[in-house]
Amino acid sequence: MVEGGNISKPDKTEFNECWKTTWKTPYILRLALSAGIGGLLFGYDTGVISGALLYIRDDFRQVDRKTWLQELIVSMAVAGAIGGAAIGGWISDRFGRKKSILLADGLFAAAALVMAFAPAPWMIILGRVFVGLGVGMASMTSPLYISEASPARIRGALVSTNGLLITGGQFLSYLINLAFTKTRWTWRWMLGVAAVPAFVQLFLMLSLPESPRWLYRQNKVGEARSILEKIFPANEADDEMNALRLSVEAEKADGHAIGDNLIQKLKGALSNVVVRRGLYAGITVQVAQQFSGINTVMYYSPTIVQFAGFASNQTALALSLITSGLNAVGSIVSMALVDRYGRRRLMLVSMAGIILCLLSLSIIFLESANHAPKISQFDSNFIPNGTCPSYISAPKPSPWNCMSCLKASCGFCSNAANKYSPGSYMELTRKQRDLCRGQHRTWFKDGCPSEFGFLAVVFLGLYILSYSPGMGTVPWIVNSEIYPLRYRGVGGGLAAVLNWISNLLVSLTFLSLTKALGSAGTFFLFAGFCIVGFSFIYRLVPETKGLHIEEVEKMLETGYKPKLLRAKPQFV
Repeated sequence: MVEGGNISKPDKTEFNECWKTTWKTPYILRLALSAGIGGLLFGYDTGVISGALLYIRDDFRQVDRKTWLQELIVSMAVAGAIGGAAIGGWISDRFGRKKSILLADGLFAAAALVMAFAPAPWMIILGRVFVGLGVGMASMTSPLYISEASPARIRGALVSTNGLLITGGQFLSYLINLAFTKTRWTWRWMLGVAAVPAFVQLFLMLSLPESPRWLYRQNKVGEARSILEKIFPANEADDEMNALRLSVEAEKADGHAIGDNLIQKLKGALSNVVVRRGLYAGITVQVAQQFSGINTVMYYSPTIVQFAGFASNQTALALSLITSGLNAVGSIVSMALVDRYGRRRLMLVSMAGIILCLLSLSIIFLESANHAPKISQFDSNFIPNGTCPSYISAPKPSPWNCMSCLKASCGFCSNAANKYSPGSYMELTRKQRDLCRGQHRTWFKDGCPSEFGFLAVVFLGLYILSYSPGMGTVPWIVNSEIYPLRYRGVGGGLAAVLNWISNLLVSLTFLSLTKALGSAGTFFLFAGFCIVGFSFIYRLVPETKGLHIEEVEKMLETGYKPKLLRAKPQFV
């Protein structure tokens, strides 16, 4: 407990402690997994668009030709998530964590059906907005529900199950994408399947209780105790009830009493030094997570693989499945490490690995562009009227290669004998694409044939392995435990809103950045963002490993001095 500004050393919490506790009390695991389906839906709906977009482009020519429309389809889910996160904190505080999750399920199901039957791109965009509202609410309410129903010693591991289910949902989305590539309504099946887990969670959550901490906050002490007695042994339940009582008494003594009004809550939060310090940490990790570029990989992974020189939709999806699978593996690793080595240390190591991988990817894409196949004047005549107007009108087209063609909005038809040998420049139309493929050649419009392509996929995988155990799951854990109980909903909601705003900026500009800066320049830019993020995490984010939520509040009130890779905070 906290005395005189010092926090006693918490018991070491290891991964096997989580399984030991949940084996003895399976009710805890039931709560965590049921609420965690919100994470599965979060992951599925954010991951599925990466593959579905390839086939939406095939069905709607205007989507294929307009980069901004592709970015809009992807990013409108993020825009909706901003609204969902903004109101999600208030809804979870006002009406309860459980009702907030149920509302998110309804939005997920409605969105899936709207998109599955969409007759035009605008309908897909509308469905993506509904998806985003559900994702935004689930992104902060599911881990919050799990956190408030978990013993402190295994809280990090259990909240990580939400992160695991997010990455599991993303992996599932890639499997579903592959499964429907040969069906008649490819992308409609991909997007519509999301209704199934939404209805499953809706059914499961109806049989589960409200968060015991929220119930206590609403003066429903008897209900809170009955739930805590199912989670904790009798002596620990008494300790938890006492901790809740102290927290509520502290709230009553707080000069900034909070009401049910959202504006009042925000004013009360920002005027409280403990909450402000919590927000510095919570917002830092959420914004740094997005500017690491992770969702450019998750939303556009098959497109990035095509940038690396793999033209086939099926091949791009299959290789993207590898990166998604590594993301799920990284989440399992996080569950094993987060309560052993600490949140802060894991994030700093993760960011260092991300920076190295992004710099490596930048170099690989730069070399790929410099060594792209040349244009063959002779080979370009194998199809009548197949040349690109931009090439014909260029003052000096002789030094052009495949990458020059793509930048000028031409298509590139590979050499029939060897795709790395000089090929043909062609007008970027479906007719020319079909003529190229009819000659048993490969059509390239997003990336060029490259002997470095395999290396790009390898470093994408290493990037995911660096990201997932640290920056993938830990920011959500930090935000579920860094705020005082009375401000947790609004604090987590505010951080989540900024997470989604950052996400929107990244997803809405990625394809435009690759056109303006090239793939190499874009990944180099994200490496720079990560260096800035590393420095902010080092300065502003304390360690919360193994601390009771009330102890975290005392720690923020006292303050701390940062030290690189420190497992525990040093108080000042």
